[in-house]
Amino acid sequence: MLTLSSVMIGTSQIDTLASFYEKVFERKADMMEEGWHGWRIGSSFFSIGQHSEVHGMAKDPSRIIFNFETKEVKSEFDRIKDLGATVIKEPYEMGGGMIATFADPDGNYFQLMTPWE
Repeated sequence: MLTLSSVMIGTSQIDTLASFYEKVFERKADMMEEGWHGWRIGSSFFSIGQHSEVHGMAKDPSRIIFNFETKEVKSEFDRIKDLGATVIKEPYEMGGGMIATFADPDGNYFQLMTPWE
């Protein structure tokens, strides 16, 4: 059986992305070393780091979308929108839950989702 332990995102603008996710997660990174910042989110680890092969905005941002669960999709949507995240899709209902989609400063898509029951 496999479990997802972490998501790593490479960037060419680590300070901008680190600042953005500090605001999204409402705290400083749990780990900061050698150009990487990481946060423990639930049972997974979310990290961003300077990567020599990454330049500019995400070229295909909908290829991989990462999801953050919250029972408060609408209020979290409003909070993160106010932080300057790019709104891709306003909150909508799907399968009895709510989903909203954003892009971070590098153009990577992420979603807020009601927890699956």
